[in-house]
Amino acid sequence: MEIQDWDKRYCSRERATEDLQAAPNPLLIETVERLARDPWLARDPKRPRQALDLASGAGRNALWLAEQGWNVTAVDGSAAAIAILRERAAERGLNLDARVADLEKDEFPIERAAWDLVAILYYLQRNLFEAAKRGVAPGGVLIGIAHITEPGEEPTPHRLRRGELETYFAGWEIVHHYEGASRDAAHQRPVAEIVARSCS
Repeated sequence: MEIQDWDKRYCSRERATEDLQAAPNPLLIETVERLARDPWLARDPKRPRQALDLASGAGRNALWLAEQGWNVTAVDGSAAAIAILRERAAERGLNLDARVADLEKDEFPIERAAWDLVAILYYLQRNLFEAAKRGVAPGGVLIGIAHITEPGEEPTPHRLRRGELETYFAGWEIVHHYEGASRDAAHQRPVAEIVARSCS
């Protein structure tokens, strides 16, 4: 779907309602809880934890991260989605950085080794993985979830083949990997999930 199509959906509030009524992604919650016990992040409790939510949509995950005390930057190509995210953050008294940028056009430069957590949830842009990985701070994690093909289907620009996601994380510590039915009520198609930790 093109960005203008997403804008139309968010302007109609159809997609925003779906996003914001849905609970935060279960894998994100599990990962954040695991990181809260991580001695690497605990070594300096005064150091704010940095999270980057790429293709954030209207921000159900970004808002939840900010509520957990993370410094959050959320990026999406849809100006309508980011407007809704900013509005919802203001309503909740949350301070987060929400930016409009077309990720396919590299409009958001991902700062190197800047993020304790990078999330790419239900968005597939294969050439984004390398840039996102470079943005993960040593000891930090990248969470990726993408739809995968059904048996007999060929991979597409928006669906991974089974077994493909893990190939983008050679040399990283795989903390979690799963393929199968989505555990997120907002998504019905089967998915691949990964949580990978930077070893450098």
